[in-house]
Amino acid sequence: MNCIIIEDQAPAQRILKKYIRDLGTLELKAGFSDPIAALDYLKSEKTDLIFLDIHLPKISGIDFLTTLKHPPKVIITTAFSDYAVRSYEFDVVDYLLKPFSFERFVKAVNKAMPPPSRSAKNAKHGKGKDFFIKSGYEYYKVNSSDIIYIGSDMDYTELYLPDCKHLTTETLQNWEEKLKDQDFYRVHKSFLVNLSKVRKISGNRISLEGNHKVPIGRSYKDTFISRFLK
Repeated sequence: MNCIIIEDQAPAQRILKKYIRDLGTLELKAGFSDPIAALDYLKSEKTDLIFLDIHLPKISGIDFLTTLKHPPKVIITTAFSDYAVRSYEFDVVDYLLKPFSFERFVKAVNKAMPPPSRSAKNAKHGKGKDFFIKSGYEYYKVNSSDIIYIGSDMDYTELYLPDCKHLTTETLQNWEEKLKDQDFYRVHKSFLVNLSKVRKISGNRISLEGNHKVPIGRSYKDTFISRFLK
């Protein structure tokens, strides 16, 4: 999904840009401090998601929403809770109160993402295993064959799928146990990969479907290669 930021405070723009960059599933196309300039941009450029502040120069974020005939998905980012009820009249995806954490940001973005799709091939042959994952306050149905890899980052894990990424509080060890019969393999203390998604092994790096790359841990490399090449 591509997105734009409409935010007149430079520090707030910097935080959003960092969160978008760290998440990796959104493509930031532009950032605006002037909502009028953003309106001109939207007339000619396809946009999937807007991060929109409420208190803006010239017109408010709420007034901005009233000008859009066919608005993209919108996540409100504001320091004021007063407009929460009215903003939902415009079917906004979420309402983030500043300052918000990266985890809260991810929860909001997950609501905007399209549901994970299952490939026609897997649907036909019944491959993979369906299960639900809890990401924030939402539950998502995922098929194991759609997962490209799972990465661990301190207190949470991230499931990478072709069209989205989900943040969960389950440990990598739990995922390894859950997917042990689904052709997943631990290649690093922080990464579990779907062997069917591996495209190339080069040195200490694995190239996966969708241009993803993960490292191979030194203690995992020999056993991984012997299993993958058998």
